[in-house]
Amino acid sequence: MDIVYIRDLEIETIIGIFDWERKVRQIVSLDLEMGWDISKAAAGDDFSHALDYKAVSKRLISFVEASEFLLVETMAEEVARIVREEFGVPWLRLRVSKPGALRGAKDVGVIIERGVRS
Repeated sequence: MDIVYIRDLEIETIIGIFDWERKVRQIVSLDLEMGWDISKAAAGDDFSHALDYKAVSKRLISFVEASEFLLVETMAEEVARIVREEFGVPWLRLRVSKPGALRGAKDVGVIIERGVRS
């Protein structure tokens, strides 16, 4: 299984459990590794067989910007579901982070894997 990735996709959204977090938009950052067989696209230099990472990015930006989650865990599960169901990705690893959420740390967040990597 090959991997198509999107690194450090920054999106503004409402995220967090504290009252002040429910009133301001914060940046979340997504790192996404998606299992995909690139051999057909590469063999014919044919975009129709490629995973359209621009379309994935646009869909995730639209979804996350319109969402209001309490937990990054919930956001991660929903993002993973969208990528797998809407784009036919059989396996993914997703990192969702909140930069600056914890004093003294660059960021905090979760990393999840979903699906079967072959």
